[in-house]
Amino acid sequence: MQISVLKFPADITHWHLVKSFLLLRKEVFVDKMDWPLFHADSMEFEQYDTLTSVYIIAHEEDKVIGGARLVRTDQNQSFGKIIYSYMIRDAYLENLPGLPSEICSQEPPVDSNVWELTRFTSLNNLWVGRSILEKCNIFLKEEGATECLFLGPPAFLRMARTMGYNPKPLGKITGNQDGRFLAFSCDVI
Repeated sequence: MQISVLKFPADITHWHLVKSFLLLRKEVFVDKMDWPLFHADSMEFEQYDTLTSVYIIAHEEDKVIGGARLVRTDQNQSFGKIIYSYMIRDAYLENLPGLPSEICSQEPPVDSNVWELTRFTSLNNLWVGRSILEKCNIFLKEEGATECLFLGPPAFLRMARTMGYNPKPLGKITGNQDGRFLAFSCDVI
């Protein structure tokens, strides 16, 4: 298994792995978990999948078996009249229908040293997931990041603790028709 860090345009020759990751996301989040997410051509993608996003992808040769998306919290994307920042902040600011604004108890940061990790998934293998998170931490440390924000099920926070992180909830556990989730932060170690 390899874990690749893919950034545009430097890693364009490996961008087929990003496409495979988007296919995996559709398989996991739309087909298996039945989340009502936008998808086309069997790929799940959204406004946070931009050329400034960084993808951490676990793969065996060209078969993607897991991954995550990283977004710096100080970058914005404009789509028409709406300016998006990152998922946790946009939910808090009520820019994402379906995600409750009480995901955070106070306004999330806008800081070049803080990144957000979302769309984390792996194919039924805890060690793949741990390897992805370890590679994310290494990448963030190299980038000078001090903190990473996460959005996921409450079990994700517990997993972070078992990996030696000291996660801090950003708000209470919330939920919608797709399940329960929690926003939390961890220092880059």
